[in-house]
Amino acid sequence: MRSDREERIKERAYAIWLAEGRVHGKHQDHWHRAEREIAAEEGGGRAAGGGGTARRPSRARTAAPGEAGTTAPTRPARRSAAKKS
Repeated sequence: MRSDREERIKERAYAIWLAEGRVHGKHQDHWHRAEREIAAEEGGGRAAGGGGTARRPSRARTAAPGEAGTTAPTRPARRSAAKKS
């Protein structure tokens, strides 16, 4: 019989799989991500086994157009269409 925690991980991994478009071959990634999320919810902050996992640095959030305190992204300078000989 599966433990309650293992069942929650299974359900979360399945939800992740669905959310990512049912991509096959990533079941281990989905399972480990689900383990980390469940551990974080439980307040442990670590995956099962107590070894901990390396965390990927978060990406900076891109501001929505017109959001306060933001500026429009700059465009790279255009190159001349004529080639030099």
